[in-house]
Amino acid sequence: MSDWRTVNRANWDERAGAHAASPDYAVERFVADAAYLSEVVRFDLPRLGDVAGLRGVHLQCHIGTDTVSLHRLGARMTGLDFSGASLAEARRLAARVDAAVDFVESDVYDAPEALGREVFDLVYTGVGALCWLPDVRRWARVVAALLRPGGRLFLREGHPMLWAVDESHPDGVLAVEHPYFELPEPTVWNESGTYVETEATFTHNLTHEWNHGLGEVVTALLDAGLDLTMLQEHDSAPWDALPGRTVRDAHGEHRLRDRPWRLPQTYTLQARRRG
Repeated sequence: MSDWRTVNRANWDERAGAHAASPDYAVERFVADAAYLSEVVRFDLPRLGDVAGLRGVHLQCHIGTDTVSLHRLGARMTGLDFSGASLAEARRLAARVDAAVDFVESDVYDAPEALGREVFDLVYTGVGALCWLPDVRRWARVVAALLRPGGRLFLREGHPMLWAVDESHPDGVLAVEHPYFELPEPTVWNESGTYVETEATFTHNLTHEWNHGLGEVVTALLDAGLDLTMLQEHDSAPWDALPGRTVRDAHGEHRLRDRPWRLPQTYTLQARRRG
């Protein structure tokens, strides 16, 4: 487990260029349309509310499409990620669309130091971030350290029930096979592809991942000094998490074709720092 950062960073570094080139991240739409927002941010606009003028940081920002979207909504954004290759793509996107967004290379656990102990009005984290972190309580303390008193966390994340499902059974059953709760040791995957449309091939296919139960996430934030203000579960995800079993709607969300109410795929959580 000691090399989980190195293993995971190699995986993300290798995929950053393919993600930026994929139509699923819609980089060229950002360039062509100054009002375009990522599908992830657009989905949560009713919950996000007005962010104009807020000082925000996007943790684990990857190639920056959600970060630039928040900038377009009027927030003054910084993106942070541990993948230098991902940040190179994020900076390229920001330059192409003339977005004044800063990007900082750092592991999320080191974010307070990397950001000079600055505090923010908004900490934003997008889908598929927490599964790369072994300790959700430590993450919650980082969030608290980055927020001013009264500042807000906005999180949309893959649901821990989705991460616990094994969809590979030949009989079509969605079986609960993987950990739901956080465990000390990671689940180790060796998968050659990625979650976007691409013809690229990869060699760094090993990843170390952890699940975090919904109660564990909420309790970690409460213990770190935040108060929960919203928790909504969704039957959809902005990527095809269960290939061959989902249908995609006009907004880019994927739901189970058969009885989508069986499985929460993502959730949106908001919390405010006390004080």
